Amino acid sequence: MKNKETKSLNFKLSTLTDKDILKRLKSLGYLSDKFEDVNLLKELSKNTNQDIRYHAISNLAKLANDNLLDFFYQLFKSEITSRNRREIASAIGRLRSVKAIDILLELLNDADPNIILQSIRGLLFFKKEKKIYNELIKLHTHENELVQKIIEIEFFDKKNHSRDHRKSPNHLKNTIMLGDTFKILKKVDEESVHLTFTSPPYYNARDYSIYNSYKSYLKFLKRVFKQIHRVTKEGRFFVLNTSPIIIPRMGRKYSSKRYPIPYDVHNGLIDMGWEFLDDIVWVKPEPSVKNRVAGFAQHRKPLAYKPNCITECVMVYRKKSNKLIDWIYDQYPRSIIDDSKVPDGFETSNIWEIDPSHSKVHSASFPLELCDRIIQYYSFKGDLVFDPFAGSGSVGVSAKRNGRYFLLTELNKAYYNEMLSKLGKELFDQ
Repeated sequence: MKNKETKSLNFKLSTLTDKDILKRLKSLGYLSDKFEDVNLLKELSKNTNQDIRYHAISNLAKLANDNLLDFFYQLFKSEITSRNRREIASAIGRLRSVKAIDILLELLNDADPNIILQSIRGLLFFKKEKKIYNELIKLHTHENELVQKIIEIEFFDKKNHSRDHRKSPNHLKNTIMLGDTFKILKKVDEESVHLTFTSPPYYNARDYSIYNSYKSYLKFLKRVFKQIHRVTKEGRFFVLNTSPIIIPRMGRKYSSKRYPIPYDVHNGLIDMGWEFLDDIVWVKPEPSVKNRVAGFAQHRKPLAYKPNCITECVMVYRKKSNKLIDWIYDQYPRSIIDDSKVPDGFETSNIWEIDPSHSKVHSASFPLELCDRIIQYYSFKGDLVFDPFAGSGSVGVSAKRNGRYFLLTELNKAYYNEMLSKLGKELFDQ
């Protein structure tokens, strides 16, 4: 602190508005520890304006003076806003004082998870002490997921990781397999794949995807996605394109049925160890979709409105890891990272307007523009990209032209043969 340039408050409260006080508090930087300045901040930390209180507490915390411990503790007991209570807990933890241990242990029982997290941060400085270690370990079963994750990272993440994270088995590279993807995946080694991008068969909406019930359909997807999780490298990505599906009604006296596939699948993915990152909305031109609103347009009766569905969900998940993305970067040569940089013109929002693709053989093929974006945004050159429901092979085409390897599986022999005949010689030769 002595090497930092400090400032003094040098103002009288009676001469300033709340706005002026806030402005000065925010611009303090490193505060001097003059007696009059500390007392003024103490007074401001009890101000009726919660923003003034917050910045006064924040500036007091910068002093790291354990003589303020009792003041912080009493202030905490009287403070009512979550943000300010969190800042006080942070101030107590930042003291790094053995005098603060009992208070921080007490704060572990607070109802606000933000307070618990700040208390953990303060106690981690003393985690080698048996008493502290035992108390923190107990939080591994805490109901709050962020508390659980911090404890897992600090105490349970002992897995060793090789420097071969970027490698994948040679026999899987640029490979197309005919058969049940679940059975094929069972034979693939753990952590072989860098990125999976796929769109599963729609529930009973196409001839190639008939299931005896919606429940069995979801069960099938769960089995496949669990295997994808197993073969995916730690911290790498699974991008899933789905959308609610409409099953037409059987007659005038019956209603149609609409299944919210992406929302029903999501919780299962989280339970098996995927972390949700982003929801991208793929928007198609309205003339390219079924006209559901035509009947309503004629009579306009309430309750009968059905909009034209021009969007699909592109959900981005990451295999759970306690490591940051930088850990992955460290395992790639700088040349590959630079060569894999996304080109100019990348999409900046989660609304992607892309025309659908059409195939004479496959009725729901991926547009290459969509594949290109996913592959460029979520993998490096030389990575292995997987599509378990390959269809017309768009993911393979995109992977190849973007300098990645592909692994494709397909159950439908007609689709498999089309991939081989149309794309094999052009793009799939190694």
